[in-house]
Amino acid sequence: MLLTDTMILYRSSMPQIDLHGEDRIGARILVQSFINDNYKLGNEEFAIIHGVGQGILKKEVDNVLKRDKRVLEFRMDCFNSGCTLVRICKKLDKKQLICYNTAHNLKGE
Repeated sequence: MLLTDTMILYRSSMPQIDLHGEDRIGARILVQSFINDNYKLGNEEFAIIHGVGQGILKKEVDNVLKRDKRVLEFRMDCFNSGCTLVRICKKLDKKQLICYNTAHNLKGE
């Protein structure tokens, strides 16, 4: 399932974080923590509200999302350019992770 415009309809019920008033470093820390929390909780989709402004927070959010291997895809909300919609991978339990690593010839548990 890809991020589609139908995801917009559910944005009000999905987890979201508002970064208004944050600086670049604070935003980076909050976004990383928000990704960790949603991954642990099993939320696969969420929204990050960064505002429009000069685009400083949006660039930082994009950089964090590009670097995180759990992020499958992200894009700007087509109705609100101050919001980024994100989809992350599903958390695997230990048994699923062992099966995944075995199937893909990866080491570790």
